[in-house]
Amino acid sequence: MIAFIGLGNIGDQYADTKHSAGFWVVDEVARRQKLSFKPGKGHYVFARQISREFILVKPTTGMNRSGNAVQEVTQTWNLLPQDLIVVVDDVDLPLGSIRIRPKGGDGCHRGMENIIYQLQSDQFPRIRLGIGTDENMRPAENYVLKPFRSDDQDTASEMVQTGADAIENILIHGLNKTMSQFNS
Repeated sequence: MIAFIGLGNIGDQYADTKHSAGFWVVDEVARRQKLSFKPGKGHYVFARQISREFILVKPTTGMNRSGNAVQEVTQTWNLLPQDLIVVVDDVDLPLGSIRIRPKGGDGCHRGMENIIYQLQSDQFPRIRLGIGTDENMRPAENYVLKPFRSDDQDTASEMVQTGADAIENILIHGLNKTMSQFNS
């Protein structure tokens, strides 16, 4: 079983903010696969595809405590860190770009920091979604909690589609082949 963890913030006031890009990608995969999210046994919602043995997860803890939900997911489904793939926004990547990595640090992202802390491991893959634009992005806390400008909406939408394509590619071809295809 693989768990794709989309990071974001719960609530209408955050639904369209850049910090919820991870949610948008797992929502798109759920839409494509005709899956519905339902409450999990903890602070998350999930959608499960039994035939392909994967789950899509959205923590309901708020971004900075995402690790609590991720830990609950690993316990519920008896998963190891390498069975998780975290889908996360990255202010340091240009808007629309995607970087897939097999492991790594938190990149100064509080949600990732909390996941690493709760799992006591950074040995899990991640799909980083570039949300950086020419706007003033510092402090990042202010930038990520705003929606994209109208000029950037199309690029952001394309990135969500590409992120969903990457997840589907991982399911078919595996992480390494997907990294070589999507990181180029």
